[in-house]
Amino acid sequence: MRVEELMSEATCCRETDTVRACAKLMKDEDIGFAPICDTEGRPIGAVTDRDLVIRVIADGLSPDAPLSKVMSRDAIACQMGDGVEKAMELMRNERVSRVMVVDDQDKLKGVISLQDLAQASEEDEAGETLQEVKSDAPPSMH
Repeated sequence: MRVEELMSEATCCRETDTVRACAKLMKDEDIGFAPICDTEGRPIGAVTDRDLVIRVIADGLSPDAPLSKVMSRDAIACQMGDGVEKAMELMRNERVSRVMVVDDQDKLKGVISLQDLAQASEEDEAGETLQEVKSDAPPSMH
């Protein structure tokens, strides 16, 4: 199975967008993850609902602050056409529960989540991936 068969569509935010605008997008779309893209639509990072709690609310940052102040600058991505195994490998090695999917020009096309994989794959494989994503142990080399 290929990643584009399981991925969800994703809307990019820009690093100049406000925290408030991103939080509103998350509320309106019922999502907890927003890719941050450059002006060409290439992912440069991400913001999660957890980031908003820890880096905005807990630190007393203004909701009008730009996302550049709270975003993670890691863009963990795989390519359209990759097998879901590639996404699972990235999740394990990078300890993330979502991977962005890009086209051959590195433009964002969607997001595949651990939940997407769990729903589509055998329970044992998804459970193993979940354990490794949440583990404190070094990533295994499969």
